[in-house]
Order: sequence, then C-alpha cells, then structure tokens
Amino acid sequence: MESGTHTEAPKRAPRKGERLEVEIDSLAFGGRGIARADGFVVFVSGGLPGDRVLAEVTKGKKRFAEARTIELLRAGADRLPDRCVHGGEPCPGAPWQGLAYERQLAEKQTQVEDALRRIGGLDDFEMEPIVGALEEWRYRNKLEYSFGAGTPGSADEGVALGFHARGRWDLIVDVDDCKLASEPGNAARNGVREWARMEDIAAFDPGSHKGVLRNLVVREGRRTGQIQTRLVTAPERFPRPPVDLHTTIEGDSGSTDGPTGALGEERLHEELCGLKFEMSHGAFFQTNTEMAERLYAVATEFAGLSGRERVFDLFCGIGTIGLTMAADAGEVWGLEIVPEAIDDAERNAKLNGIENAKFVAANARTGMRPLIEKAGEPDVVVVDPPRAGLSQKIVRRLIETEAKKIVYVSCNPTTLAPNAKQLEEAGYKLRRVRPVDMFPQTPHIECVALLEKVRPTPPREPAEAPAAGSADEPAEPSLGVAAAEGTAAADSGA
Repeated sequence: MESGTHTEAPKRAPRKGERLEVEIDSLAFGGRGIARADGFVVFVSGGLPGDRVLAEVTKGKKRFAEARTIELLRAGADRLPDRCVHGGEPCPGAPWQGLAYERQLAEKQTQVEDALRRIGGLDDFEMEPIVGALEEWRYRNKLEYSFGAGTPGSADEGVALGFHARGRWDLIVDVDDCKLASEPGNAARNGVREWARMEDIAAFDPGSHKGVLRNLVVREGRRTGQIQTRLVTAPERFPRPPVDLHTTIEGDSGSTDGPTGALGEERLHEELCGLKFEMSHGAFFQTNTEMAERLYAVATEFAGLSGRERVFDLFCGIGTIGLTMAADAGEVWGLEIVPEAIDDAERNAKLNGIENAKFVAANARTGMRPLIEKAGEPDVVVVDPPRAGLSQKIVRRLIETEAKKIVYVSCNPTTLAPNAKQLEEAGYKLRRVRPVDMFPQTPHIECVALLEKVRPTPPREPAEAPAAGSADEPAEPSLGVAAAEGTAAADSGA
C-alpha cells in the first residue's frame, strides 16, 4: 500500500435498539417495508412504499436488520388514511390498509409468481390473474382478543379488551370497532368487556400471575347469523360469563387451547358452497367464508372431476374441501391428524346426506400408505397444508400415490415453491396457479396450484430401511376408518 493511502473503515450494521430515519422503497414478502441505512437493508414493519419513518431496530444481522416503525414522519404520496385505528394506532390485523386495494392485489400477484420462479426455479406454467375479495372490510368470521389492564381515569378503566400494542406484549389497546369484524361480532366483544367491568373482574397479569381474564375468541356463522363467544381465563372462580364456551389455562401459556366447557351453543353452524357445516371450537375453518367458497371453487375447477375419480383430501380438517367435491367425484377419502376434526367431518357428511366420503384420523406421512392399501390409488390428491408446507417425507408419500393430478391449496407461496419443484423432479408438471385474496388489508395470500403427472417417477437409489418405530420413520399404523354414512370405525386411529 502506498504511503498516505486512506482505507475507509467498513460501515457498521444497525444494532438492536438503535433508531433510524429511513425511507421505504418497496415491500418484502410478508409485508414489511424495505429501506436502506448506510448501505444495509432494513426490513421495517409498519412502513409502506414512499413513507419516511422513524424506526427502531429489533434485530441486527451482518447483512440486514429488522425494525419496527415508531413514528410516521412523512406519508408516501399514495398512502391512504388508516380506516381501522385503535387507541391511535393502526389495527395490527390490517397492516396494508394504507395501500389502495388494487395495489394490494398487484403486490400479492407478484409475490406468488416471484416465489415460484425465484425460490422454486419454476417456469412454463400459467400464472392466472388473482381473484379479488368480495369484501375489503368486515370479512373475518373469527377474531381473537386479549384482556389487559385498563388506564385509570380513561374510558377503558378497569379492563381493556383488544389487541397488543405494536411491539408490546404487556400493553393491550382497547378496541371498540374493528373494521375487520362484523358489527354483530364487535357488539359481542363489547358486551363481554362490559360484563367484566360491571363484575370488576381483573385481567390476568403474566408478570404477577394474578388476575383472571386472558382472551376472548369470537366466531361468526356468516350465513347463519350465529355469533359464538369463548372466554379464556385462569382457573379462578367468578360470576357466570355471558359466553357460549369457557376455557381455562394454567400458568403463563399464551395459548387459547385448554379444557373447555359449554355454557351456551357448543358448535358453530355455517353454510358453504350450498352445504351445511357444524364445527367444534378448535376446528380449523377459513376465516373468510365468502372467499372460502371462491377458493374451493378454484380447487374443484383445477381437479376437473367427471364423477368417477377417487379423490384423496389430505389435511382435510372438518371435510370442507372434500365434501364440496364429493358430488363431482366417485369417492372421497379425507385424511386428518386431529380426531375431533374427523368427528366433525363425519357429522358434516351425515348432515348433508353425502355417502361417498370417508374420513381417516391419521398423520399424512404415516397414514397414506395404509390408505392406499385400503382404498386403492387415487386419481386426484388435494392437499391443503399449514404454512410450513409439506415435509420431504410427505412429498415422497404424495409421489407414491401415482395420482394423475395434485391440487395444492397453499397459504404460503414460499413453501409451495420448493414442494412444487420436488414434485416436478418426480415426474409432475406445474400447469396453473391462481392466487385468491382471502385477507384484504394484509400481506397474506392463498393460491391454488395444479400439477399433472407427465412422466414416470424416477427410481430412487436403494437405502437401508430404518427400524420400525424409529424416530426417523415410525411403523405405518393401521387406519381407523369411518364412513360418511356412519359405519363404525375399526379403531379410532393413529
């Protein structure tokens, strides 16, 4: 190095707790704004393109940082005024409410396609236009609220019921009208809060372990008009609450799952795709009833059923997808690990007089081979996995079915992409993908993908089989099968 040459010290990455004034350039997958500070990428929650914000770093890495918006210094030129605000803060369930709805749809369409092409390395598939939501607001049929200490001398004195303040686990912002919920749903929440204040029942404090009230879950039958409330509390004695269900939880758990008793209506009743459904309190059901119909209609279209096919419905839950396809199929077999959901599925099949659907309580990985032995190979497999997608072992079981078509209903395109790539390597071809917007005002997106078998599955290199019951590959269980018409199961299952 020549004498006098100056080498500039490398810039330091932002550190946790540091506050930065940054401008948001674009949106990342998951909805956070992308900004840059001294050359480092910063992912900022609460920031939209064009915004200049004061952000606090929550996590510092070598190449990037994560931060949350503390103050909106200057709104972007295209930002819309927030419509859903609680305690002066934007609703945490509507982080994209500042984006025009057309922009939301465009961003989601782009993110689905980008995930498939960039993460999955996929091409030569038809990327179809996104299906927009029927309602941009008041579409949710389920919301969960938290109890907290009210502010002395304010309107929420005594107890607050709403959402956690942005970036806080210890502060609850009281909610009066959440515009993601229907007016009856809001009224039900407010009624429970008034009861708690009238009875002077304190919120549970996880720090001191004192207090009673933890959470309130409000569910709605959009087509039936039913409102179902479930109160979650510590195991303490208090006056009878005006709710349908009561759940008790010990300790510091933030979960809403625990021993539950019925004080009013035990099951939620809903109608979907011309069918009637009943569900237990823990059952999964799409939180946008109207758009669930659109989503399942796309899945049925992609399946292309003629009335003769054998359909496997994996992760079937209470049977919604399989039962809506049953009229167009020869037979439907639903597979689900949660026994209570299988009970609901059987009940729903009876309720609608559907006799060509059977349901199995088993793990998708260990239950598929026994199901093929019992039912035969499927013509079509429908999968609706959680956000984590399909594990490699479940993908292998899926390939083993030799199904002509796989209809993949995804709530996370970043996990759909590698799963679709694995299936293409095994002889399938990704044909069509159609996004469906189930969650306006949020970055979340669902989509339906169609994969078709186009060539034989390449043979796998032989490997030593693990011992039966090993942690890597447990022995395949026998299946407990219950027919839709009420045939008793041989065994309740896996």
